[in-house]
Amino acid sequence: MYMQFFGNYLLNQGLVSAAALMDALDKQAEVTVSFEALAVNDALVDAAQAEAARAEAEKSGKFIGDVMVEKGFLTQEQVGALLHAPPPGHLLLGQALVEGGHMSAEQFEAALSSYKNQNSIPDADFHNVKDGVIKLLIGKFCEIIESSEASKYITSYLTLLFKNLIRFVGDDFAPLEIKYLRGMVCTRCVAQKINGKFSAVSVIDAEGDALVGFASRFSKETIKAPDEYALACLSEFLNLHNGLYAVNFSNEEGDELELEPQTAYEEYDLEYMENIYIVPVCFTFGTINFIISF
Repeated sequence: MYMQFFGNYLLNQGLVSAAALMDALDKQAEVTVSFEALAVNDALVDAAQAEAARAEAEKSGKFIGDVMVEKGFLTQEQVGALLHAPPPGHLLLGQALVEGGHMSAEQFEAALSSYKNQNSIPDADFHNVKDGVIKLLIGKFCEIIESSEASKYITSYLTLLFKNLIRFVGDDFAPLEIKYLRGMVCTRCVAQKINGKFSAVSVIDAEGDALVGFASRFSKETIKAPDEYALACLSEFLNLHNGLYAVNFSNEEGDELELEPQTAYEEYDLEYMENIYIVPVCFTFGTINFIISF
């Protein structure tokens, strides 16, 4: 989940445009991360050691991992672990941004270092997702709702939402800033009410290519039009997510939540609701709006 919030950071700092970020997310599967970048990312070598090993490898024609072993920078076991581990998402994103001409390598490294420092994320933890750090990132992301009585519920709701998006739809997204709304009318959306210790309404609003892309990913089918079936897939995701949230809530709070049947709407008026928050999430196929009212 670090990659998604790092993307949010790049957008907020004005370091890349939304179009550039989506382009990089779309192309990250095509890039290859260098071995020395993997080693530096895991804090196994520093930048100077990586550069020295790279120069020696280019001169001798040897594999850079073997050079690092010969120089005593790495063990053979560490080389094997780096070669077999999947590249971290943020490195793939960075490589795609650089290869796409959206940032220089130096700009990306500086932005990544600044992001880690601001959020107190050690290098080792950035590769391995830690719940404590994730809670910190979500907490900062949700600062706008701190004054709300339902802040902890919204925070836990969104934490699970981002995890479920990665699990069921894909990790090629970046959340934009949460916005507080006083009312709005959604078109082509799905909604579901949650009742129990608190009352809430959750809505997913998507149209056109965004709806088609989301529905295709979730259903694992090729959906070609933003029709009723696409909307039904959106509805199923909402019900699945809310169901998982209700189970987690029961386990953590000891209270049961009841879900009303989810419903698809051509037009849904949120004017009468209070404490409405919208979280736009940019995927490579378009933007999906997640709306929650407690």
